[in-house]
Amino acid sequence: MEKPIIVVKFGGSVLLDEEGVKKAANMIKAEVEKGSRMVIIVSALKGQTDELLNLAKRIAPDISAPCLDEILAMGEKTSARIMSAALTSRGLDSCVLDTESPYWSIITDDKYGNADPLIDETAKAVYEKLIPLIELGKIPVICGFIGKSRENKVTTMGRGGSDTTAVLLGSCLNAKEVVLVKDVGNILSADPSKVEGSVPIDVLDPEEAYILTAGGAKILQAKALKYKKDDLIVRIVSLDNKSLTSGGTLIGRGVLGYEIECYDSPITMVTVVGKEASDPRYLTLLVDEVQRSGGNIISITSDEKSSIIYISDGQELLNKLHRLMVEKKIGKAVSSFENLSMISIKGRELETNPGIIQRFLTPLADQGINVYGLVTISSSIKIFISNNEIEKALTLLRRILKEGKG
Repeated sequence: MEKPIIVVKFGGSVLLDEEGVKKAANMIKAEVEKGSRMVIIVSALKGQTDELLNLAKRIAPDISAPCLDEILAMGEKTSARIMSAALTSRGLDSCVLDTESPYWSIITDDKYGNADPLIDETAKAVYEKLIPLIELGKIPVICGFIGKSRENKVTTMGRGGSDTTAVLLGSCLNAKEVVLVKDVGNILSADPSKVEGSVPIDVLDPEEAYILTAGGAKILQAKALKYKKDDLIVRIVSLDNKSLTSGGTLIGRGVLGYEIECYDSPITMVTVVGKEASDPRYLTLLVDEVQRSGGNIISITSDEKSSIIYISDGQELLNKLHRLMVEKKIGKAVSSFENLSMISIKGRELETNPGIIQRFLTPLADQGINVYGLVTISSSIKIFISNNEIEKALTLLRRILKEGKG
């Protein structure tokens, strides 16, 4: 039976000092002794990338992006050599892979400073170069954060890019799991520097993890999840864990693919006009009335003079909301559209793709399909249209999404 491959990434915050590196090396040795084949990804030692960046900018304020990436890559190159030496001293057969190595496998585009891996080229290089090395019994120690363009230029993948390196290689290697070793061994319910009483989270699905990272949570580099294969497990632990492959937080199976879904129940869009309607105190009264009456709130949007509430199973609510508005003086008037459908378009990095909303809305308008509302949340776009046009709209949007992926 073939031994499983485990990809482990050590962040710079855990490679803080001599003790951190030794502890990391001992954890790797323990996994090897259990029968796993290991691939190690390392970030620069804590603070080193910032030191290199600040020094380069002070000396040469007009430094070119390619030159700066060459300099910033030195942090990971140093870290990889230190980790490899620690493994070798423990009797493990390790080797350093950086951009000068003939076994280097991470190929990127040429967006210096924030490069994206080229999946097909990387997968081919992994198959031809990295896998044979692993099959020889070697433990590759690979520089995270950096890549090499098609023109053989050094690139960097942005802050947290080592996470992307690890997840990408885990997918290409069909690894059992990817372990991200960070200073905090669990994803927490909130940033403890901002919120009191945050608690550990045991499991997240990929979409939940992506929404958190896209919303500012410093879990891992958001684009790393773009490269996660469906059956790959990502584990987040700390050096204080008993093992690299137990405990921590799991980002489980599932993948951030592209999909279009249609909400099952008919939706009513209720607009309440008046500056009071956007006041949270009054808006809460409207929400409570919807819930008391058996309606489900799909989404709420507000500006300074109105609020729009999208409600499923809410066709009979208009009278009650109007009565409440009059009694509590919540705004001036209400209006509604009934029998709407909600189409949800989900896809990784939709929110960072320039012109993506227009790409969906313009063809709908060209076909005479009216959009009654639009809501964007992280990596999803929700479009509200008439039930009568749902099939036509779904067919058109699926074609647009398919063409966009190609």
